[in-house]
Amino acid sequence: MDEDDDKTIYTVVINHEEQYSIWPTYRDLPLGWKSVGKEGPKAECLAYIEEHWTDMRPLSLRRRMEASGS
Repeated sequence: MDEDDDKTIYTVVINHEEQYSIWPTYRDLPLGWKSVGKEGPKAECLAYIEEHWTDMRPLSLRRRMEASGS
């Protein structure tokens, strides 16, 4: 499907490791993921993720690094 033809409305989702993704609103959320409350066209959702997901490391890794002083 061409990006310009994509009329799907997506929701921004996050998992327990604070990793983001998008998911079509017409589908049930996959296990382990929850909505952050942002919905819209794909480009809008991806822009939201780019703005809010500033540290790509999984939460568990960030915590281990902080605990070890890295």
